[in-house]
Amino acid sequence: MVSLNRCGHSKAGLLMTCLGAGALPGAAHDAAAATATGSLIVSATVEATCAVSANPLSFGTYRPGQGNVAANTTLSVRCPKGSPFTVTLDAGTGGGTVVQRVMTFGAYRLQYSLYTTAARSTVWGDGTMSSATVAGIGHGLSSVQAIVETVYGQLPDISANQDLAPGLYTDTVRVTVSY
Repeated sequence: MVSLNRCGHSKAGLLMTCLGAGALPGAAHDAAAATATGSLIVSATVEATCAVSANPLSFGTYRPGQGNVAANTTLSVRCPKGSPFTVTLDAGTGGGTVVQRVMTFGAYRLQYSLYTTAARSTVWGDGTMSSATVAGIGHGLSSVQAIVETVYGQLPDISANQDLAPGLYTDTVRVTVSY
């Protein structure tokens, strides 16, 4: 109910003028609302990170005097799409070098080598002592995008290996991916 006293009039004949004045502010609410737009910038940085996993390399049973023993295994490298990387293999924990690694059983030392190709002509190492590294370009970090590299091993049937005690010889070689 609109009070005529509030409009400044007390006569019923002026009710229309008062209602018309009171209705004007409500009319502004009925008009179309204005809009303003802006932009929300969204970003993320994909981290340059790589992952590597290696399967064991087993030469099986070595029979001294029966010839060299060859074996191979694989390692998987996952790096962001388009990221260059290099894979190195260290000398191992057996006390050898990158060109002549050593598996141990107590004080005994069984020599072996790791190569980049099936021809076993290029030693896979860290780039020192005429060893090579393996380079690649990442395909992505998901497991389906892993780049699989083959590590070729050879246990030479040389006199140093033929004069050893029977037993299980082991070594641990560190695989490093630089990116």
